[in-house]
Amino acid sequence: MKIILLGPQRRPTLDGVVRSLGLSGPVATITAGWREREPDDAELSAHLTGGRDQGGAVNLGLYRRWLDVQDRDLEYVAGARRLADALDELQDLYLLRLDYALRAVYAVQRRSVSADLPGEAVAEALEAVRELDAAHLRRVDGARGEFFARLAPHDRPVIASHRAEVADVLAEVSALVITGGHVGVLAEVLHLFNVAAALQAGPPVIAWSAGAMALADRIVLFHDRSPQGPGHAEVYGSGLSLVRDVVLLPHARARLLLDDMPRMAVFARRFVPARCVPLEAGTRIDVSSDGAWPAGVRVLGEDGHVTAREAA
Repeated sequence: MKIILLGPQRRPTLDGVVRSLGLSGPVATITAGWREREPDDAELSAHLTGGRDQGGAVNLGLYRRWLDVQDRDLEYVAGARRLADALDELQDLYLLRLDYALRAVYAVQRRSVSADLPGEAVAEALEAVRELDAAHLRRVDGARGEFFARLAPHDRPVIASHRAEVADVLAEVSALVITGGHVGVLAEVLHLFNVAAALQAGPPVIAWSAGAMALADRIVLFHDRSPQGPGHAEVYGSGLSLVRDVVLLPHARARLLLDDMPRMAVFARRFVPARCVPLEAGTRIDVSSDGAWPAGVRVLGEDGHVTAREAA
């Protein structure tokens, strides 16, 4: 399927993207990241339907469906709460270790510059962070895998019914639009209602901000200017893996210290071979059905600079 990644939509470009695709049928939307505001999609629908002769917008209501599961499948919800507690504990321990590991990287980096030490020292310190990130992701995925094996969603009538309804809608639409919001909630409901499977050989997907992050194989939370804590970027979990080997960075200019080249170099090198891609207002990246990226995509390079990249 074709995937179109957009920058934040405070000044919407969505209507132009929709017109460029020449869509001839209804468009499905996922606004679950807005949580309780999920139904407040009138403005979104206007951008999707304005100027088109055919088709409307159909909200899949994934957050509403999740609330219905909570009301009707108490065994599953109790298990989900235990899983959430276990994941919170894993994240707390990971962040504790990550703080020490990254502080070591920055200290060695400063020492290397002042004392003209070989670059291997920084690389070795950074490798410890990369191993920590990878181990944490394995633990998170393992905990989720054990949970889904024990309480298989496809065997549970309430969830299976919602999955079937979602798949039926996605089989009839000309595109799927995924908005921003809370990336954790988005990832949760996208996995629960098996959206990735329903999209195989399906319609184009348009996503921005948290919606774009949830499409990647690895979700990374980041905020250098966080008012709480040291502001380290942290691996959160796995997304839908519809785009791979990429770390998507919405609002990068506001959230990252892009002028701090040594810090940005550590960020980029930490996640190689994944490309770190800022998604700013006005950004549009068309990823083809074979996974190829267009030329000219701006990425955060291993030298800490944001530069255009050749097609890949």
